[in-house]
Amino acid sequence: MKIVIAGAGEVGTHLAKMLSNEEQDIIIMDTTESKLAALENYNLMTYHGSATSFANMREVKVGSADIFIGVTPFEARNILACQIAKSMGAKRTVARIDNDEYLAKKWQDYFARIGVDDLIYPEYLAAGEIFAALKRPWVRNWFEMLNGELILLGVKLRENATFIGQQLKDLGEVSRFMHISAIRRNRETIIPGGLDRVEANDIAYIATTRGHIKDVIRACGKETFTAEKLFIMGGSEIAEQLIKFTGDHYHVKIVEPNYERCQQLADLLPGCNIVHGDARDTDLLEEENISDYDAFIALSDSSEANILGCVMAKEHGIRKTVAQVENLQYVNEAEALNIGSIINKKLLASSRIFQIMLDSDLDNAKCLALHEAEVSELIIKEDARVTRTQVMNLNLPSGITIAGLVRDGEGQLVRGQTQLQAGDHVVVFSLAGSIHKIEKAFR
Repeated sequence: MKIVIAGAGEVGTHLAKMLSNEEQDIIIMDTTESKLAALENYNLMTYHGSATSFANMREVKVGSADIFIGVTPFEARNILACQIAKSMGAKRTVARIDNDEYLAKKWQDYFARIGVDDLIYPEYLAAGEIFAALKRPWVRNWFEMLNGELILLGVKLRENATFIGQQLKDLGEVSRFMHISAIRRNRETIIPGGLDRVEANDIAYIATTRGHIKDVIRACGKETFTAEKLFIMGGSEIAEQLIKFTGDHYHVKIVEPNYERCQQLADLLPGCNIVHGDARDTDLLEEENISDYDAFIALSDSSEANILGCVMAKEHGIRKTVAQVENLQYVNEAEALNIGSIINKKLLASSRIFQIMLDSDLDNAKCLALHEAEVSELIIKEDARVTRTQVMNLNLPSGITIAGLVRDGEGQLVRGQTQLQAGDHVVVFSLAGSIHKIEKAFR
């Protein structure tokens, strides 16, 4: 697959690096040479030029691209670049935007007519992820797959989980209602086998069905609670989008250090309590009664400040914390510090683009990008190799496990004795860099 990426900023660079491991033909272009220089050691091509230049787009042969992705910092430039790419023959185009109005269904046909097939708004994706975390504060991640027939949970495990120390093959009753698809331990993601054990302080990614959520909560030793009062550090664009998700259902306080931004937020979000100040200031936190809040959401421009803010919030007794951590090097450290859910715009944008990539090759596919792992939702084709024998005999490539499936509209977990059938909708968990392996196995 040939993929042309316009924009070597945070999202474009991260995406290019990840896709360079996927055996794809990648070209990334930018008008700033220094940004491209940082990518010279990866398995991709760089091009110094503009995606709004017809001559430059012809030089990268964008007309032969399977996907063109415009992720420069400028919305209008991304949309125009997609129009040019489509007019030259690119099969599919994606534009990064910063206006949620464009996401409305009534504008989909308009953008399709002008040559933009898909829109990505990372801040909107991040706000949606935070909102999901607030609705179920006992989990780190909550993904509804296959129209909600299968649920994938990311859960931080403690000593009180009933299956700590057991080999997965010996889980017995627990394995009836949950499938441990991946484990995050000591800054590493593991796709476990039957001989692996779950340890305290692991983050386990668990597949289950909706009817067994209470069983999973009990097995993991968790307690449910409702988050109604939100303390937000940083009046960012994500915070603004989050308030649109929450509506009038939460009491919200936003602490923002920029006075002009506070004034803007007061006009935009009249139902919120806007405070001018620094949420890392312990005295200010106590003055604003932080201990009375159920959730602390750190959305400043600084990953370090967000991590520190969540640590301080935990010390004040807040049960649910969420940190925006854009520096991927800090994600591992943040997990080790036990600061709750972690939001990363680059990973969320990658999730959406991986979904688009898989949809180009495998019908109705979805994909979620986690740190060092991917979750794909696929439909099994006629005569696919995986339909020929039971799962235990498939000899799937390393780093891949099938978490669950939906057959005849009903979700079920996958076990060794399961035999997949054409038309099954399956959820596949894999280490990053395995999309090409999934394509081969499920063809």
